[in-house]
Amino acid sequence: MRQDIFQAIADPTRRAILSLIAMQALTPNTMAEKFDMSRQAVSKHIKVLNECGLIRPEQSGREIYYHFNAKKMQEFDNWLAQFRQSWETQFNQLDKVLATIKNKKNEQ
Repeated sequence: MRQDIFQAIADPTRRAILSLIAMQALTPNTMAEKFDMSRQAVSKHIKVLNECGLIRPEQSGREIYYHFNAKKMQEFDNWLAQFRQSWETQFNQLDKVLATIKNKKNEQ
């Protein structure tokens, strides 16, 4: 079953894995050393991230290195953008209200 990006990033361990490999490509063994869980459990998280396209494997000799796929993360950012614009509008309106209140206090 193919995972979607939202299912993948819902798990804190998978988000931590993404943070790690955003800095540099890592092998599954190297990733497993960073967590207090078995190599097999980390591999299951890697599988989910790979299925949704957030990471991509690259074979290098006998090792597989996983790289962060920033293009796929752009889908998540695009989804958030609709909310970001709404929040910014509301914060701008709040700034105007607060500025009006502050000006009225200064006039008194």
